[in-house]
Amino acid sequence: MTLRIDIDDGAPPYEQVRAQISEQARSGVLPVGYRLPTVRGLAESLGLAANTVAKAYRALEGDGVIETRGRNGTFVAAAGPAAEREAASAAQEYASRARRLGVSREDAEAAVRDALRAAYGG
Repeated sequence: MTLRIDIDDGAPPYEQVRAQISEQARSGVLPVGYRLPTVRGLAESLGLAANTVAKAYRALEGDGVIETRGRNGTFVAAAGPAAEREAASAAQEYASRARRLGVSREDAEAAVRDALRAAYGG
């Protein structure tokens, strides 16, 4: 696993760690079941505070990218269909809520496009 933290980047270091691990897991560079370094170990290798890496790991676990197995360590979780199901569920919840709020379909779609643009860049 190769991570690079750019202090001149506008993104906070924990977000850079989160984004890079997420991308490497999604692309298969980090295969399902790959054991990640400990929080302390990764923090030392990157020259970051342990709390910074812990925050990234918590976010990744919340996203379903990694899973912690107690004392056994932290591993890349199975993504693919599980992640797609969770995304579809979140989209359904959003669509239902937007409709309940009386937001037009066009405005709801525009909000999604804006959010995706902000999340993925461009």
